[in-house]
Amino acid sequence: MKVLVIGGGAREHALCRSLSLDPDVTALYCAPGNAGIAEVAELRSVDALDGAAVAALAADLGAGLVVVGPEAPLVAGVADAVRERGIPVFGPSAQAARLEGSKAFAKDVMAAAGVPTARSYVCTTAEEIDAALDAFGAPYVVKDDGLAAGKGVVVTEDVAAARAHALACVERGGEGGGQTVIEEFLDGPEVSLFAVTDGETVLPLQPAQDFKRALDGDAGPNTGGMGAYSPLPWADPQLVDEVLATVLQPTVDELRRRGTPFSGLLYAGLAITSRGVRVIEFNARFGDPETQVVLARLKTPLAGLLHAAATGTLAAVPPLRWSDGAAVTVVIASHNYPGTPRTGDPIEGLAAVAEQDGPKAYVLHAGTKQDASGAVLSAGGRVLSVTATGADLTAARDRAYRAVGRISLDGAQHRTDIARKAAEDAAEAAEAANAGAQA
Repeated sequence: MKVLVIGGGAREHALCRSLSLDPDVTALYCAPGNAGIAEVAELRSVDALDGAAVAALAADLGAGLVVVGPEAPLVAGVADAVRERGIPVFGPSAQAARLEGSKAFAKDVMAAAGVPTARSYVCTTAEEIDAALDAFGAPYVVKDDGLAAGKGVVVTEDVAAARAHALACVERGGEGGGQTVIEEFLDGPEVSLFAVTDGETVLPLQPAQDFKRALDGDAGPNTGGMGAYSPLPWADPQLVDEVLATVLQPTVDELRRRGTPFSGLLYAGLAITSRGVRVIEFNARFGDPETQVVLARLKTPLAGLLHAAATGTLAAVPPLRWSDGAAVTVVIASHNYPGTPRTGDPIEGLAAVAEQDGPKAYVLHAGTKQDASGAVLSAGGRVLSVTATGADLTAARDRAYRAVGRISLDGAQHRTDIARKAAEDAAEAAEAANAGAQA
């Protein structure tokens, strides 16, 4: 089939890379794409938020599947426009995408479906904000109601900072006309779990963990994600089955009951708390940078899986196949990210990674562009996702950071501790198991 991917970040590069390796894909297009995606797909120009334009492009290309990557086009109804043209599309309707587009709507769905989540208040006035902050106490968790590119959450011990963010959310407005969600703090590690669904059948993928803070040790400001790894050796082996039964399937069933079935990628951001699994948030698309590591381990051809979700035939898909190893991705970001990033700087070393580390380490482009001479330049906050696979987390992590060391970008920043603790803990557990077996 011919496939058109909408978007231009590292998530879309990961999708295009996997699709390009699928023998059933006869032609691959991406709009607008980026400098790295151009190596595996033909780029096209389109306004990703214009559903009619996307649908027309898909029809002109003869696409048998459209994959909408980012959240903003989904919330804007791009998938609806493509479906109306009779073209299979992987991505939920605008109504179903409200699960990500409005935190308040997501809380309402979870309450109706009996999905475990943090207690919360939806606030529209300063008085409601103060009451909610007093009710929960520190640490305070304040969320934008609408889309915020992964940076709309403030977690702080400072009540003044929490109040300021909440008031800014209300003043900025959201789907609900100016509101913010304030909720209780959830202790415990966070997990990202994706699921492919056609609105009835739900197929969970493998869990991953990402790193939101800009600096080592989870310090610094919140970002869109500075790295990720999969699998999670410390997680309960029953975690995926538990989340499928208590979170994913009930949510899909509730949306179908409401007449707004969710077809596409349902992303559950989870906290493994002392009281059990709790949902932090839902997203309506593949997450970035978790997609980079999840797809690196997926052996099942991607195009057929996404097409089955788009055409309501997911129940007929065989069990998903996964590699036994691990994957780690490290994000290289521009100077000053997550503030206003510096762009236009040349990126060196990409060929060296391909020559010396491929195919087990590779670079996925996020914010890049090519100049007239063909040189690759930085063009965003998160510039590259350096991704590697290995027999275990230690091997994958070492390979990823070795590749990072070959890349030169003036003023660039990256975390040095992605997956470090998980790799060390897994290595210690393996040593203890070996010692026990020998004893």
